[in-house]
Amino acid sequence: MRNKFIKRPLATAMLACLAFGTGAVHADDASAGKYLFGDWNGARTRLADKGITFDFGYGFEAAHNYSGGDRRITRYTDQWKFGTALDLDKLWGWHGATFKLIVTDRNGRDIGADAHIGNNQLIQEVYGRGQTWHLTMFELEQKFFDDRLTWKIGRMPVGEDINNFSCDFMNLSFCGAQPGNVVGDYWVNWPTSLWATVLKLNTTSDTFVQIAAYQVNPKYVDDGYARRRGLDLDFPSGTTGALIPLEFGWKPTINGLPGSYRAGVWYNTSKGNDLYLNEDHQPLATAGGEPLQRSSRKGAWITFQQQVSGEAGGRGTTVFLNITSADHATSPTNNQIALGMEYKGIFGRANDFVGAAIAGTHANGYAARNQRLFNATHPGQEGIVNDGYEKVAEVFYSWSPIPSIAIRPNLQYIKDPGGSKQNDNAFVLGLKTSVAF
Repeated sequence: MRNKFIKRPLATAMLACLAFGTGAVHADDASAGKYLFGDWNGARTRLADKGITFDFGYGFEAAHNYSGGDRRITRYTDQWKFGTALDLDKLWGWHGATFKLIVTDRNGRDIGADAHIGNNQLIQEVYGRGQTWHLTMFELEQKFFDDRLTWKIGRMPVGEDINNFSCDFMNLSFCGAQPGNVVGDYWVNWPTSLWATVLKLNTTSDTFVQIAAYQVNPKYVDDGYARRRGLDLDFPSGTTGALIPLEFGWKPTINGLPGSYRAGVWYNTSKGNDLYLNEDHQPLATAGGEPLQRSSRKGAWITFQQQVSGEAGGRGTTVFLNITSADHATSPTNNQIALGMEYKGIFGRANDFVGAAIAGTHANGYAARNQRLFNATHPGQEGIVNDGYEKVAEVFYSWSPIPSIAIRPNLQYIKDPGGSKQNDNAFVLGLKTSVAF
């Protein structure tokens, strides 16, 4: 019980030490620079010149449920981030090597669960994976052959390298590596890390291919384990296999504007539970027993992101499309599609931007078949049948009073939460805020 009360004071104390231990912060540092605490009277620049950089941040997401579920409530969740990167070439003469360490702390409540909305995709993406401390990154990176080949080894989230995607929106449907939204029981995105190794080869100046291997272990997605061992650097027992993704990427400049196009496949060597059949190839709903064990799990994705107007990397419109499909036999949600746009520089404000997006996450009809059969044969014990798309729309305005702070009110509409028309549609008012220290 004690940990529940010490998390926030500990994080606050660490930030206070950063603020006061580096000396007074000039007002012009905060208003003009990308860090709230400025350049620490030049100390930050001096340390960076020596090879030491920092990444400190805080983000919170508040949401109020106006319709859907059974409660009209407000919930708040947040995340603290404490990171550093060491350029080992500058520090020790180790050419092409970098070490990165990031620790995060999550707190708060999930509005979807507390209001019983029935949604599959988190309304507050920063919630989850255990509301506690996490060792998010502990990795060594080495470059070879004039930086054409990059090798990473250590603890890292899958989406940090593979299918990497931004997280400007608050609904999880539009945030991070999309396969983690569909098969999140083994594709583990931020803030949880897994033992892994990644190889990336820049085949030309604007194309690349990368392959990786990540430890698959149920403990990584166990909230209870995260609360007990979230900061441990051990190699947990109970490993079931390896997640092996292969990705091809192209980063062209079209009409002078940047784009990013990725396509990939993954293969999980772990066995997976069949959603309908038992070990005797009979329906689980009527015959019971243990699920049939499938020998592996797999899927594929494409991600397109292209700036289509304005100035390269600055003011203008960027559009994106993400599509992911997972195997039918073992994945309760087996595909997701998201389409959206952002416009940067609205009202002549360089750091302000707006976003709008729609998405659909499909509840596997194979699993729905099992639920229907169960409902028909177990009167009085019927459950909700999720057999369609959970459809999400979100719009936001991101206001940056100074470069280090983003205040982002948003509206979300969730139709058929969980992919079931039995659940009421939800309308949510949200607020996502981030601070870079």
